[in-house]
Amino acid sequence: QPKGKTAFGSVGRRIPYRILHVINQDGESLGNMHRADALRLMDERGLKLVLLRENVEPPVYRLMTGQQIHEEQLKRAEKKKSSPKPGTWVVQKELSFSSAIAKNDLETKTKQIAQWIEKRHHVKVTIRQAK
Repeated sequence: QPKGKTAFGSVGRRIPYRILHVINQDGESLGNMHRADALRLMDERGLKLVLLRENVEPPVYRLMTGQQIHEEQLKRAEKKKSSPKPGTWVVQKELSFSSAIAKNDLETKTKQIAQWIEKRHHVKVTIRQAK
């Protein structure tokens, strides 16, 4: 049974599967092929094989350049960073102001609310009626 993959990246020449489904660097399917053929193709094109999905039969590998691998790693890191972790509490920000607020104060508070929403905080706005 092959070991679980820990991180996205080039798998090099160690492929535990005999038959692979290969996708080229443009995203087009090259079909199922033996790992020796996939390795030969990888060497001919000067690309790297990357495991995309291993829970399917046959596992899906993609031929990628080093630049594509780097960009995908950055994308995944950003996505992981922005997604809320399970078990963490949600930050709620509260803002209250009068209905007679000056225009520039309203604009400042609106910018603040936009920043909080961008950071995925919950925002509660209370408007008090002016006297």
